[in-house]
Amino acid sequence: MPGQAVTQDSPGSALLRRSFRKSFPPAVRGEGAYLWDAQDKQYLDFSGSAAVNFIGHGVAEIVAAMTEQARALEFVHGSQFTTPVSEAYATELLAFAGEGFKGGAVYFCSGGSEAIESALKLARQYQVEIGEHRRSQIISRNQSYHGATLGAVAISRNKRRREIYRPMLREFTSVNTPYCYRCDYECTDSCFDCGQKYAAEIERAILDSHGTVAAVIVEPVSGATLGAAIPPPGYLEKIAEICQRHQVLLIADEVMTGMGRTGRNFAVDHSRVTPDIMVTAKGLSSGYAPLGAVIISKKVVEAISSGSGSFIHGFTYSSHPISLAAGRAVLSYIQKHDLVYAADSARERTTAALLNDTLDELRPLNAVGDVRGIGLLWAVEFVANQSTKAPFPAEANFCGLVAQAAIDRGLLVYPVQGCADGDYGDHVLVAPPAVISAEQVSRACTQLGAAIEEASTAL
Repeated sequence: MPGQAVTQDSPGSALLRRSFRKSFPPAVRGEGAYLWDAQDKQYLDFSGSAAVNFIGHGVAEIVAAMTEQARALEFVHGSQFTTPVSEAYATELLAFAGEGFKGGAVYFCSGGSEAIESALKLARQYQVEIGEHRRSQIISRNQSYHGATLGAVAISRNKRRREIYRPMLREFTSVNTPYCYRCDYECTDSCFDCGQKYAAEIERAILDSHGTVAAVIVEPVSGATLGAAIPPPGYLEKIAEICQRHQVLLIADEVMTGMGRTGRNFAVDHSRVTPDIMVTAKGLSSGYAPLGAVIISKKVVEAISSGSGSFIHGFTYSSHPISLAAGRAVLSYIQKHDLVYAADSARERTTAALLNDTLDELRPLNAVGDVRGIGLLWAVEFVANQSTKAPFPAEANFCGLVAQAAIDRGLLVYPVQGCADGDYGDHVLVAPPAVISAEQVSRACTQLGAAIEEASTAL
């Protein structure tokens, strides 16, 4: 599981996996919200794998689109050609991103980490193009995660995934992230005031840099590291205003939250904020092919097109036609089946509203400290003491115990440690496909509750 160690599949296996700990048999097929392993055991995918699958497993239309593209043209290099699928998909994705990206452009790559690296380099090049050569710093937030490549790790603040690589990294400034369950400030007026204080930390960091900040990067809703923490009202709006005033680009990391996951096309839409650069992956292809995208505002595009004329960057598999065919078909499927609507937890009788209500029923369990989230992205945080919010000892690996107990019951959740301070704090992430049924939601929450109870008795 993410955040745990790196593994062999079985004794003698040639596959290097993420953990040497015991693992279940290989997955062999999927349909809807279910996966089956090689022993034909069924699992309800309550985490969308890693908040990846949004449209469900085994959708024939996506496979057909990929097959059709592979028959016509499997690959060309972006330095020589574009393709009809890349041109059409970029246009459609810009429209999905909203009016704020009209006149912009899209850069496609093979996943979230690549997309973040591309966004960071794009932000630096933008500043150089407009004559701001000193601007190379990136401000990020504590308890954030932006990817596994070195540039992405440098700006991330997931201690467990970062610490071993620190000697290889350039250190950037980071600020605190709003985390209402463990707030650094006195929360008043629905947390608006503390949200402004968190935003002020970003402005202080910009001022302290003396004109060297190129961009600020934020997850509009925190991902796996902090566990679906929603920003206070007015927080993202204030950050956008601060960035604009100081000529700093705002990058929204929507790798996990984009493509409908939070009940809007992108999570920034809840705040009506348009970032200068927006990064998305995971739900972009719903896992049917490796795919990431950098969605770029007109301001940034025009600075480069009227300057050097080219983005000094590239990957061999940028805009891979088969991956783009998958992504384009997924976007069409999302729109055709109103899956963004299904993921809106603020609307009555939606899948997401039912998930919200049903997860709330876990709150009375002694080990549950917080249930938080939005849309189809939720976290259940565990504590040893509800009154003091004291986390479990890290060595207890409570979230891992819950995840294993859930697996034994045929339920997949996404366990993460370190949400409290980087070392301590356990939670599981819940991010099911939008096609999950009411009966499946109810059964999943019942099984998750039983898994939590079993883990509690195991300590």
